[in-house]
Amino acid sequence: MTAPRRILVTSALPYANGPIHLGYLLEAVQTDIWVRFQKLRGHECWYVCADDTHGTPIMLKAQSEGITAEQLIAQVNVEHKRDLADMLIGIDNFGSTHSPENRALCESLYRTLRAADYIERRTISQAYDEKAGMFLPDRYVRGTCPNCGAVDQYGDSCEVCGATYTPADLKNPTSVITGTAPVARDSEHYFFRLSGFEGRLKSWVGSGTVQESVARKLGEWFSQGLRDWDISRDAPYFGFEIPDAPGKFFYVWFDAPIGYLASFTQLCARTGLKFEDFFGADPATELHHFIGKDILYFHTLFWPAVLQGAGMRRPTTVHAHGFVTINGQKMSKSRGNVVNPDDVLGEYGADAFRLYEMFMGPLEMVKPWNTQGVEGVYRFLGRVWRLFVDEKSETAFEQAETTEQNKNELLDLILLDGAIAEMDATPAQLKALHACIKKVTEDLDGMRFNTAISAMMVFINEAMTWQTKPLSVMKTFLQLLAPFAPHLAEELWARLHATFGQTAPSLAYAPWPKFDAALLVESEIEIPVQVNGKFRDTIKVAVDADNATLEAAAKASEKVQPFIVGKAIKKVIIVPKRMVNLIVG
Repeated sequence: MTAPRRILVTSALPYANGPIHLGYLLEAVQTDIWVRFQKLRGHECWYVCADDTHGTPIMLKAQSEGITAEQLIAQVNVEHKRDLADMLIGIDNFGSTHSPENRALCESLYRTLRAADYIERRTISQAYDEKAGMFLPDRYVRGTCPNCGAVDQYGDSCEVCGATYTPADLKNPTSVITGTAPVARDSEHYFFRLSGFEGRLKSWVGSGTVQESVARKLGEWFSQGLRDWDISRDAPYFGFEIPDAPGKFFYVWFDAPIGYLASFTQLCARTGLKFEDFFGADPATELHHFIGKDILYFHTLFWPAVLQGAGMRRPTTVHAHGFVTINGQKMSKSRGNVVNPDDVLGEYGADAFRLYEMFMGPLEMVKPWNTQGVEGVYRFLGRVWRLFVDEKSETAFEQAETTEQNKNELLDLILLDGAIAEMDATPAQLKALHACIKKVTEDLDGMRFNTAISAMMVFINEAMTWQTKPLSVMKTFLQLLAPFAPHLAEELWARLHATFGQTAPSLAYAPWPKFDAALLVESEIEIPVQVNGKFRDTIKVAVDADNATLEAAAKASEKVQPFIVGKAIKKVIIVPKRMVNLIVG
């Protein structure tokens, strides 16, 4: 028996300057589904995340609202936790990058990197807004991308071509704060020597830690040569001050990924887990990051190099997903093109929301938001509900003003009369179920969330044709549905158990079903028969039928007979398990 895996999983940190939007929730749902799947399979799997709380945007927003940055991030933290809970995201620890644990880790990693000669001080020319009286962070300078010419791009990376650069490289730069053109001013900054890790990073990327498309993109960056990374920012800035460097602060992209470690440290303190078991130099555990493609550079180059430089393990895998777009543009809080999740949740509920975001397309694909698509998934969940629940009885149950005892008796009426029963499943029913188990299991393993959902839809379509549905089969289906639509699955699970007088442990503790490969072996197959290359009939034969049997069955077909009687069969072309073609003259 294979030993359970020990897995730590993260999703990217939502920025603490406002509500969570649908684009981020796509990632959180993906992560949550995968974590639920691993836990149900009996693996030890932990999910940590945190608010990303530092940087100039938060400092300026707090100022505009007349509160401190600490007050702002505390308010947003409460909102983010609520929004994630509403989406049924089961995070084991949700922290903040402004925590004491993160400060201690940032300073510790920095000192380790500095002692290993991976930190350098350099004087650089930096964008300065004379009207605002401050140095501008990269994302507070916008202009034309120097690589592809796309307009209105940030000062650190292009959302169109993915190129990274500095604000000084932008064409026609302007300050986001005042709209004026920034001027260049010199300042001493601290750099992480990323260039010294290029060979080791190439080897790490080539070991299967990222998707093939991501590896190709990283190959482009490697071909250009990796540049050392500026990890400091000048005051005024909201963040952690760099040790022994007054007025200099850690850049948000230095302390943000370290926030994963800080959140896990908090989880360790609560649970007794050992930090070194997951972040030692070469642990037997796994570390998986779920991120959007817009932050590839930070998670696949900068972050693994920082970890290795500090003597810690690198990620096992980085899973990068495509953007959610609206009106052809990536959803972005900073750009203001977002959909309020509360509006969707209020109308369709979390289960439909989760299912649609996974059904939109493959992991890496750009996904345009479409409200009609949510409605379609909502209708599918309605079909699932109707498969288990009699609507007339359900209405009577909800409207009944009776005692709890009578309501429990009425609960028995909710299941369709005789439609679900304690009975042996037929071979066809078992085959349909186990085909679904196999497909969903393999697709979740491969992060193909959309095709896993398609497999469940195929199963439901077939189950709708069954006059009587075996209880065991329907319970197993709910186990497959649970990671995707946990609320609906738990509700139907409890009703099934109550109706049949069974104990109803949570689906979270029901082990993931296994498929029986023997049930999926075909005993017969259908093969088309052609006469002179034209289709005439389909014959059903044993899957291991030899050529002589195939030829005899083809000639015996009533629909083929009129085309061959009285004619000489000059040749018989057989493609095993695929086709029989009778050539007559």
